[in-house]
Amino acid sequence: MVTVDKPNAQTPLQDNPNAWRTATPGTEGWSRTARPDDPNKYFIISADCHGQEPADLWAKRIEPEYRHRIPRQEVDKDGVKWSITEGHRPIKIRDLKLEGEDEERNGAGYVVDERLRDMDRDGIDVELIFPNKGLSMWATPDAVFSQAMCRVWNDWSMEQYGQHRDRMVPVAAIAPNDLEGAIAEVKRAANMGHRALSLPNRPVWGPGDGNELNYNLPHYDDLWAAIQDADLPITLHISTGKDPRGARGNGGAIINYAVHSLSQSLEPVANFCSSGVLERFPNLRIATIEAGIGWVPWALTAMDEAYHKHHMWSFPKLQMLPSEHYRNSFFASFGEDPPGLALAREFDLMGNFMWANDYPHQEGTWPHSAAAIERTMGDLTDEDRANLLGLNAARFLALEVPADKR
Repeated sequence: MVTVDKPNAQTPLQDNPNAWRTATPGTEGWSRTARPDDPNKYFIISADCHGQEPADLWAKRIEPEYRHRIPRQEVDKDGVKWSITEGHRPIKIRDLKLEGEDEERNGAGYVVDERLRDMDRDGIDVELIFPNKGLSMWATPDAVFSQAMCRVWNDWSMEQYGQHRDRMVPVAAIAPNDLEGAIAEVKRAANMGHRALSLPNRPVWGPGDGNELNYNLPHYDDLWAAIQDADLPITLHISTGKDPRGARGNGGAIINYAVHSLSQSLEPVANFCSSGVLERFPNLRIATIEAGIGWVPWALTAMDEAYHKHHMWSFPKLQMLPSEHYRNSFFASFGEDPPGLALAREFDLMGNFMWANDYPHQEGTWPHSAAAIERTMGDLTDEDRANLLGLNAARFLALEVPADKR
């Protein structure tokens, strides 16, 4: 077994900011573990990882008429660098010097063979791969332009990872508000061999005022029918519905991640579970990605309460409560979420949650995932850990689990 070092509790946080990552209470009483060298290791799927697209991917591949609109860097008259994306406010690029593990994570994931070694190092059997730079593909009110960017990612990701489909599952990006183009791209992605789709948290980019289209409306029924026919699961990654950079200045990095990014995921959950979509298309499988799970028990309770108490205004009348639709159709990925794990069994959600290491992002647990799992899953049963670490994700992705790994 690997011995995971515990950080010195007296070490100032600023002197060793990553020391906490290796802290573990150990595995006493565990019949198997998540440690890479355990011969009886759990079958582990990371339900949220990210590709590392070349910086010039869209500049080289997108149709010429869109080239001047793709996300880019610009330098102002004072020499300051800015990231320019159509649907975001300009973002100042800081020349931060990263060191140690922070720099290692920042540079990881570009080369497929190195990714495979990093997966082995962290005990990951399969990874579900999302865009990285490409998360801004939906950051535009122009859905046709968005679809063009999605096609570039879909082609490149299959070229990049397609030879390792037993271990790497790239999502196919879809811009739903280009409805005809979205249906065509779902069919094209399925024919290419993609095994999962990624849609934005809102079909129309921006904060919304209730006048625009959203997933609760029958307008999208033909898209859901195409996706259900293709038997491809839908993923909804954070930061893909509106600009997640709603704050700046002191605490901005924390405020933006917790408030303006993670919280976006509640809206599509409510739209699908409360509108009758899942009664018309009961075989859809949908997952919120990187938003955690602690909020899910509260959200299910709130939706059910609203349906019971506002029944006179609730249309259509549902055959099942929103929470039941969630349990039948929804999944959610998490990394370290003790509140969610503490409530998962009480709210009958152990079959709906999927662990992820978010490789190679700083928010993730790579390369110390075993320690993170030991810190947060010690009170769970072996069956629950097996489901959370891989078996639930295998059901979501319709992947075959080796008989000796179940």
